[in-house]
Amino acid sequence: MKNSLTDVGGLLVGHAHDEQGVTGCSVILCEEGTVGGVDQRGGAPGTRETDLLAPMHLVQHVNAILLTGGSAYGLDAAGGVMRFCEEQGRGFDVGVGVVPIVPAAVIFDMMIGDPSVRPDAGMGYQACLNASQDETRQGNVGAGMGATVGKLLGPMRAMKGGLGCASLEIVPGVVIAALFVVNVLGSISDPQNGKLLAGTRSAEYNQPVDSLYLLRRLANQQTAAQSGANTVIGVVATNAALNKEQTNKLAQMAQDGIAQTVRPAHSMMDGDTVFALATGKVAADFGLVSAFAAEVSARAIVNAVTHAKTMAGIPGLAGE
Repeated sequence: MKNSLTDVGGLLVGHAHDEQGVTGCSVILCEEGTVGGVDQRGGAPGTRETDLLAPMHLVQHVNAILLTGGSAYGLDAAGGVMRFCEEQGRGFDVGVGVVPIVPAAVIFDMMIGDPSVRPDAGMGYQACLNASQDETRQGNVGAGMGATVGKLLGPMRAMKGGLGCASLEIVPGVVIAALFVVNVLGSISDPQNGKLLAGTRSAEYNQPVDSLYLLRRLANQQTAAQSGANTVIGVVATNAALNKEQTNKLAQMAQDGIAQTVRPAHSMMDGDTVFALATGKVAADFGLVSAFAAEVSARAIVNAVTHAKTMAGIPGLAGE
């Protein structure tokens, strides 16, 4: 076990980013027959191809998932992922060819770096070329490159967010894993001990403060809050055999990992979106698998901030 999403066999992870522009994207390539689901709870989502993942819709399987920076502009990167999959002959058969199924979600990361630099089709294609079963990097990588935490007082009081992963072998042979990009307006706490990890830094002590406490202090004052600034996007995956309804329920239950770690979560400013993947390798009780969705997601969110390094003048818990 590598504590990676790729601990679920049949999935590859690839990243591409621009360190000067401080943005990037991450791709999860899925083997044939992978069932997809989604749960979207934020009030300001930036997504693509999420409706088709719902039950009672035709498409059952997905070819890739894209997580990207660049706000809605970053959805252009999905075109490069589609091109890569089409070249491999992978997609929904429409008789005259294939249409790759590539759901996607974005974060707003344009407050740091160069806002004119956004993930595009070329970057999405490169992320596919970089995809590997050995990818284990966390922090400032891929879609986590421009992620930040604690923006209630603007970017100069923020801390660095990032990309995090986690995996669990629930019982021998049954694996659940998660990959999340953490880009929040408020604060992140570790649900294991309640410790505040990252958030808006106070002017007095330059240390993160609890976002709900700060929101009370700032009541009736203008803050730096903006649509999409508090977005957590991610993927929870398992090697268990699940149908489409169960896979959607897995995504729904994984959202509780956000609720355990992020304050506030799922607000009108959020784009919180969780995808779920089931590769169908082993038979397993759905109740058992889904019970660990929130835990593995919370671990990935914590790892995203603890592995984030200082960038563009924004301090990260992992240092320089």
